[in-house]
Amino acid sequence: MLLDLVQIFIISVICIVFESKAPTPEIKVPIIWILGGPGSGKGTQCEKIVAKYGFTHLSSGDLLRNEVASGSPRGKELTAIMERGELVPMEVVLDLLREAILNNLPNSKGFLIDGYPREKEQGIMFEQKISPVNLVLFFDASEKTLVERLLGRAKTSGRVDDNEETIKKRLHTFNTHNDQVVQQYTEKLKRINAERSTDEIFGEVQTYLDPLVA
Repeated sequence: MLLDLVQIFIISVICIVFESKAPTPEIKVPIIWILGGPGSGKGTQCEKIVAKYGFTHLSSGDLLRNEVASGSPRGKELTAIMERGELVPMEVVLDLLREAILNNLPNSKGFLIDGYPREKEQGIMFEQKISPVNLVLFFDASEKTLVERLLGRAKTSGRVDDNEETIKKRLHTFNTHNDQVVQQYTEKLKRINAERSTDEIFGEVQTYLDPLVA
């Protein structure tokens, strides 16, 4: 009886390892990375894209928070990592994105990967292990504009990180890493002026998305 249980356990572990290493099936719908500093309005544009095109909006930050809240073994490990003040391993974020894409693949017309990649290496690994990206939309606004927007949001958000000093640090970190991503994907990148009205910005977004879904 004990031997049987041990055999079942070993088989289960092998299956889990095999599944985790199984190649990702070919993804035939568009994958779009959505980049932009905090306050650039990329969340609003994602909502409009989802409404018109039926894409699935995935945020790496939301996926991490949901995994932690689930209380799963992986969520508990993520909690421990963050409590130690360590960075979540790139592979874990990639696994969460891969699982979310595959779970939504049967019913999705495309995927918006919001706020990812944050670094060049993340983008390279995504394309190697999940799928090549079709388009990179970068919602570009000046630091002055982003600071003003975030300070305006701070009046009602209650977020502790919405103060000018912290905002400028966040923007510096974003710009440092985002420049590397932008340089890596010049052929797929569309830089969008995010200092216009929501409708003007979405009008330009549609000119890039329409050919992908035609």
